[in-house]
Amino acid sequence: MSKLPTTIVTGFLGSGKTTLLRHVLTHAEGRRLAVVVNEFGEVGVDGELLKQCGIGCDEPTGESAPGLYELSNGCLCCTVQEEFVPVLEQLLERRERIDHILIETSGLALPKPLVQAFQWPEIRAACTVDAVIAVVDGPAVLSGQFAADIDAVEAQRQADPSLDHERPLQELFEDQLTAADLVIISKSDELTEAQLAEVQAIVEGIAPKGVKILRATHGSLPLEVLLGQRAASEDTIDTRHTHHDEDHAAGCEHSHELFDTIVVRPGALERAALLRGLEAVVREHEVYRAKGFAVVPGKTMPLVVQGVGRRFDSYFAEPSGAKRPSETELVLIGSHLEHDRVLDTLLSAARS
Repeated sequence: MSKLPTTIVTGFLGSGKTTLLRHVLTHAEGRRLAVVVNEFGEVGVDGELLKQCGIGCDEPTGESAPGLYELSNGCLCCTVQEEFVPVLEQLLERRERIDHILIETSGLALPKPLVQAFQWPEIRAACTVDAVIAVVDGPAVLSGQFAADIDAVEAQRQADPSLDHERPLQELFEDQLTAADLVIISKSDELTEAQLAEVQAIVEGIAPKGVKILRATHGSLPLEVLLGQRAASEDTIDTRHTHHDEDHAAGCEHSHELFDTIVVRPGALERAALLRGLEAVVREHEVYRAKGFAVVPGKTMPLVVQGVGRRFDSYFAEPSGAKRPSETELVLIGSHLEHDRVLDTLLSAARS
């Protein structure tokens, strides 16, 4: 029996991973797809958005949509043995009813340890990594979000050797690209041709030589480009050196402590007021990603809120199944976030 192909979709917070998977699921054309989605935080947003597309695998898995597995107990790369392998074993038991597995990692995950799990004999015999797809937020790269000012860091080190000079965003970005078999520059419609060329040059300087780089808007790419790469990434992943190789050899220590995740429940607010509050939050606090569902007075459908840096998008959407959110819940991921201070900022701006 041929091995069951698996595509791993990686990329930083808000890069467009879920948007890409929504495109794949809505254009599956009969492919029987199983999906594993990993979120960093207690409230699952991405899984709910994927359920709305329908999953092309025919066996229900508890309360989730058929073929959808949600893992929200931390970062997959740190819970491979405890969280991911049991799910993969369940999928392999149903392999005759699945054509392809899709895995969306959290935006803080390192793909390399996940790919290495496919080297385990019992998994290697039945499954292969078709490709690691790294989704890159073009505007964020262009803004310098993942670039380190090396001279400034060195000056700080000389002035005070005791300071912590880790560059978690840059290192995480580089490690996700290093593991990639295919890179997709998302939100390309927001950039000029010259800007896209600049972003592509940055990516080419980090990604392995020869890795194909594509551009996409709203995740729209032909499925034959995304699925069927046949990279067998598990065979070559050990040759790709990352910043966190030594950390994982000693046990997962890859900068999770440098990121905070909080959930705020500000109550029902008008759409404009909520967005005004969130814009104030990202101005006054170090927030990389905001997402969630909001209850808006007078509206029957929940408001889906997506934010990356200072860019916000929101739209009303019917939830999957009969369950509707009973209150506004927003997940904020960033650094040095204090729940009460963030909530005060949001409410003060929303009510101004």
